[in-house]
Amino acid sequence: MARKGKVVIDRELCKGCFLCIRACPVKVLEQDPEPNSTGSYPSKVAHAEKCIACGSCYEVCPDVCIEIYELTEAGV
Repeated sequence: MARKGKVVIDRELCKGCFLCIRACPVKVLEQDPEPNSTGSYPSKVAHAEKCIACGSCYEVCPDVCIEIYELTEAGV
């Protein structure tokens, strides 16, 4: 069975370098069209269903604003 994951991005900490967007092998993330309180356009989760919890986005984030959770099916 394929791994499933959940990405959480703290949009107030994100400065919009988009390293995470480039690092994601399944294209879960994209640029948020709405700026955060600092005026930066952070990354956002656009295709949550595609996440495989690989951690690539977490690894490259210089601002430590990304959390990754590996999901399991109920009863498994």
